[in-house]
Amino acid sequence: MDLSHLGAPIGPRTRIHGGAANRMYRLDTDQGSFAVKELNVVDRRWPYRARDVFRLEQAAFAAGIPMPEPIAADDSTLVHRWVEGEKVPEEPVSVPYAFEIGELLARLHALDVDWADEPPEEPTPRDWPELAERAAATGQPWAGELASQVETFLAIAQLVDTCERPGPIVLTHKDVQPFNLLACDGRPVLLDWELSGMLDLSGELGSTALRLAQGTGFDSIQPDVFRAVLDGYVAGGGALPPPGPSWFVYMIAGWLGHTRWNIHRCLAGVEVSTGPDLALSQESVRDGLRGLPDMFGRLPQLEALLA
Repeated sequence: MDLSHLGAPIGPRTRIHGGAANRMYRLDTDQGSFAVKELNVVDRRWPYRARDVFRLEQAAFAAGIPMPEPIAADDSTLVHRWVEGEKVPEEPVSVPYAFEIGELLARLHALDVDWADEPPEEPTPRDWPELAERAAATGQPWAGELASQVETFLAIAQLVDTCERPGPIVLTHKDVQPFNLLACDGRPVLLDWELSGMLDLSGELGSTALRLAQGTGFDSIQPDVFRAVLDGYVAGGGALPPPGPSWFVYMIAGWLGHTRWNIHRCLAGVEVSTGPDLALSQESVRDGLRGLPDMFGRLPQLEALLA
């Protein structure tokens, strides 16, 4: 993308490290500061719908959803106005912050934005035994952990493919969690919209409420924070879907796919020019191999949060 319309640079672009899927830079010009995101178009699990997402962002920004102003988008680059704020730590947020996130989602789901039909989802891959063999053959440091969890990952894939989603389907952000949020004067700002699309409402609410109510593990879940997200959603005019495992299957499915994608990046052993650094992929694999079986085993406990 030609960035000349953003003004004359007053310094070089600065890499902002830590992105789990793409690469982010800060660009300061005589017209302000901008977040320039280079999309990973080399080995993504699905193509980005950058222009469709840009229209959704424009509508959300115009409706007053707290978010960075969308400036430009094409198939490989996204530009937003830079927002100063505090990172949201990997720990339960405050009840008022969680309540406001719920209200924000209700407002987002009420927007009237055209969205073309999405292709049907393909069956969840079941190649975990083969991945375990390749991990052992290439000497991956987590090969033993993967081999010991193959049956669990196959059971998780079965759950993802067979769990009934009650609806309704909403156009939404799909990735509301601490590392996609800022706190500005204690209030939320929602970042990183590129995964936006249609999603079963229970999956959006369950993944959002759980990620905001937990810390680095599932032993630290704060039920009052979880419920605050749902209370905020109702206060914002939304209606809650019926309880059930579908509230958590979307989060499990996304984590499963992200772990598998990073396994493939580690097996290749080559630093890809886009997306996360190889060291971050290794860390993501270890987190998935330990966290996913834990979450899968706790599903009854998580469903109790909906009572």
